[in-house]
Amino acid sequence: MFNSKYSKTLTVVLIIVIIAIIGLLIFFGIDVYRKYYIQQAAGDAVEEFEDTQANRIINRPQENIIFNDPGTSVDLNTLYQDNNTITDDNNGDTVTYMGYDVIGTIEIPATDVKYPIVADYDMSINSLNVAIVKMYPGTIGLNEVGNTVFAGHNYRNGTFFSNNKRLQNGDKIYITGNDGQKVTYEIYNKYETSTSDSEYMNRDTKGKREISLTTCTDDTKRRLIIWAKEVES
Repeated sequence: MFNSKYSKTLTVVLIIVIIAIIGLLIFFGIDVYRKYYIQQAAGDAVEEFEDTQANRIINRPQENIIFNDPGTSVDLNTLYQDNNTITDDNNGDTVTYMGYDVIGTIEIPATDVKYPIVADYDMSINSLNVAIVKMYPGTIGLNEVGNTVFAGHNYRNGTFFSNNKRLQNGDKIYITGNDGQKVTYEIYNKYETSTSDSEYMNRDTKGKREISLTTCTDDTKRRLIIWAKEVES
């Protein structure tokens, strides 16, 4: 009698353990697949964006490039950005990613980050689930004078801004905009703050180009903020 009850109890416990193990395997399997899918899709979007930028430079209009003095040295990249900038609206080759227009890319070598940047001024949860989002406070476009704010999720799995906690002062961040301009920024401040703190969004950069990265801490109770300033050549 006792052995029968013990066997039944053991069987129930064993079933519960097996179900729990299967559940964990499914959970981790989904997380691995989601990470792979996001990384693959983001990589494709970045590659498409870079190809689009390369095509713009190759096919840029030449009629405004006039060399009056054969001995004059002209920076064609600067000339192109100043006089022949082609926007997405003008040539109809907007790169889209997960239903959002790509406005640039972000690269952080120290954490192996390379993602498309999308603009979503309504800050819907969907955009943050799939990309780095340029938030509405601060500058209007990328690489402008002032503070540009980027938000990314911390999924604690290495994607997006999950590893921002590993970043240190001196680490570099590269932002490329739709105009093809790639600007290097260097981290100089990193701190945690409350989820209600928004002062970093509209901070005064004293006429310089700076960026702010925002994400949640691993326990989601606070915000991790990073400031970086343009590296002047």
